[in-house]
Amino acid sequence: MADFLAAMAASSRLRADGVTESPGESRLMARARAAAPARPLELSDTGFDLIAEPKLASPSDGELVPHADSGEAVLRIATSLAGSGCVALSVLTEPSVFAGAVEHLEAVSAAVDLPVMRKDFLVDPIQVVEARAAGASGVLLIARIVKSSLLVEMTDLVIGLGMFALVEVFDESDLESAAAVFDRAVLVGVNARDLATLEVDRRRHARLAPLLPDRLPAVAESGIATAGDAMGAALAGYRLALVGTAVATSGDPAATVRRLIAAGETAVSTGLAR
Repeated sequence: MADFLAAMAASSRLRADGVTESPGESRLMARARAAAPARPLELSDTGFDLIAEPKLASPSDGELVPHADSGEAVLRIATSLAGSGCVALSVLTEPSVFAGAVEHLEAVSAAVDLPVMRKDFLVDPIQVVEARAAGASGVLLIARIVKSSLLVEMTDLVIGLGMFALVEVFDESDLESAAAVFDRAVLVGVNARDLATLEVDRRRHARLAPLLPDRLPAVAESGIATAGDAMGAALAGYRLALVGTAVATSGDPAATVRRLIAAGETAVSTGLAR
């Protein structure tokens, strides 16, 4: 598992090459430019927000949601979350491990009024264009798998297409690489999952929080499953959390979202949050 991220990046590279080698690349940009405008990500001023993910599978837990039809399952969960109070939905498009697809992104973007973010191991600007053409309002960019110069190029493309970028880091070294785009209006996410073991270490959220740029919204990723987890993230200074497994495996995904948001807001309202 130590090379999990590298393997995912290599697989993504093959998928990106499949797009760039096709004669439809210029048509894809035309579709992106002609798509309905990206929906703005509207964060609360003083509260705690949540990006919810209709996640079907993961490398650590395998299948999370039984699905004969993955597209139908993602759409069912996504539509149930539309009125939950989350500020955005995250839709996985990685097919080999996460059972995702660009078609899921397109279907969810068309079905809900929330901004929808493409979550994948993006390694090429064309994948940003592909996301916008499918209706995405945002994308995840992982600082560790692209050079700083490419991260800048992809971030600028995201912003130029009217979208938002969630720039993900795992440690202090990633923060140095990601700093190249910290003068842009991006979200900064800290992933608490250990890439070698795929275990979650929530202490990483607290360790990296003081190092994050104050002016950018911070997102706690991985390991937010309970009200206590949400409160802990808020107390550490995070104003958003991205939650997949806990939402997807819940009997009532919308109620789970509301419960996590309320817990985070309670922590913020105490005045003890960083």
